[in-house]
Amino acid sequence: MKRVKSVYLLLFALTLILVLGSCRGEKEEGKESTLKNQSSQETNAEPTIGGSIVVGISQDLDSLDPHKSVAAGTKEVLFNVYEGLVKPDSSGNYIDAVAKSHTISEDGKTYTFQLREGVKFHNGAEVTAEDVKYSIERCAGITEGGTPLISAFSIVDCVEIPDEHTVEIHLKKADTEFLAYLIVGIVPKDVKDYNKNPVGTGPFMYDSRSPLDYVKLKKFDDYWDQEHKAYLDEVTFKIVADNSALVNGLKGGFIQMAARISPNETADLDKEKFTIYEGGSNLVQALYLNNAVKPFDDIRVRQALCYAVDRQAIIDIASNGKGTVIGSSMFPAFKKYYMPELSTYYKQDIQKAKALLKEAGYPNGFDMTITAPSNYQKHVDVAQVLVEQLKQIGVRAKIELVEWDSWLNDVYANREYQSTVVGVDAAYLSARALLERFTSEYSRNFINYSNPKYDALYEKANHSISDEEQIKYYKEMQTLLTKDAANVYIQDLKDQVALDSRYGGYEFYPLYVQDMAKIYKVTQ
Repeated sequence: MKRVKSVYLLLFALTLILVLGSCRGEKEEGKESTLKNQSSQETNAEPTIGGSIVVGISQDLDSLDPHKSVAAGTKEVLFNVYEGLVKPDSSGNYIDAVAKSHTISEDGKTYTFQLREGVKFHNGAEVTAEDVKYSIERCAGITEGGTPLISAFSIVDCVEIPDEHTVEIHLKKADTEFLAYLIVGIVPKDVKDYNKNPVGTGPFMYDSRSPLDYVKLKKFDDYWDQEHKAYLDEVTFKIVADNSALVNGLKGGFIQMAARISPNETADLDKEKFTIYEGGSNLVQALYLNNAVKPFDDIRVRQALCYAVDRQAIIDIASNGKGTVIGSSMFPAFKKYYMPELSTYYKQDIQKAKALLKEAGYPNGFDMTITAPSNYQKHVDVAQVLVEQLKQIGVRAKIELVEWDSWLNDVYANREYQSTVVGVDAAYLSARALLERFTSEYSRNFINYSNPKYDALYEKANHSISDEEQIKYYKEMQTLLTKDAANVYIQDLKDQVALDSRYGGYEFYPLYVQDMAKIYKVTQ
């Protein structure tokens, strides 16, 4: 923790005591995020072809297999290697990728794709309808012993190939949101181990990897979209788990780009040498609670924690005021689903929190552990503030810092924890991607939330082909998560990206990705 952060926390603790006492050229040239820090010296020079860049990331990849990777940090890298039938753009639209066009039947049960001709895999082979069929069936578990690798694909009934350029995906039931999941990577059917031999169709191809050290990608010269092929020849993602080391790497010139860093960290950078971009992280940061273990199996305890915290104070202290208070598992980028009114459902009320704890049998509070991934300072900082705020209701919280691999295994996979501070992303441009994870039987429901009403609403939304009905059901689901205090929701973090001023082209996406094909070196 930086000294300045410690000072903030000390001041916060003292405050508590007082309170309690009383188009790139032809490739959309020059298009930049409108959220970039205008004080940074953004150059208007022409982009050049060639060069390399080192990007600092905070965690190693959990898998190079696009159908088996779990971590959001993995997906931001693999976005550059793999493409689906469609892919997202920076505005949140779906654009055709491996497919050149698509249609969805009126009943929402058949998705038909016309494949783009001449699309090549990184091994030189052309993409065929058989490769597409295999990729979809693999995700659906049809070729993997019946267990879907991606749960949303469990509704796939069969995949048919009417001709060599057409693929039809038939679903067991109507699903108007299924297109969102078809950004999943298309892979060649004759490759045996995608983790060891990742082969996609993206603008960059896998070159090499040293676990816990780096992943290197190289430009794919035969990329199908020559108008939007990568500028850079090489991208190295350097794993730097310690944020101080990451900032020092930027200062020392060993790293030229770092995403998802805090304002305190970017404040240490020379604005003549770096462009600072700012945008929404599209993550639901919360104190996630294991609803199946004591004392969090009691709704009154969970609600007490919600009443104990001051979310805006957390944002002010831990995030320099840069963040949006949220009250459920949805962030503002999903405009038609987002419910800003839920952000004020639990206003800080210390006496009410204490009364709920007393009613639940904890008049003197209790001890608890907050597990936090040590490589994400933004989550560690929030955990530190939570420790101070929870003291007000007699809850004695301690922080357990763990490495990312341990968090994935112990917390996420095995659910062996009490509480944890992390950010959960959508993975796909779908409200379902955020809300499905809290259904009772979902394999990634790591908080063990269980409510039959919630499950029933999910099924209604999943079966509906009416956008209006789906919005209604998804909003009711969010409201249940809030009323049940499934988690202590905090914020949609603001992301800051530092890019060496000798480079340009950075754009934010509504998903957790880094589009390195748009990054270029500028002509000096």
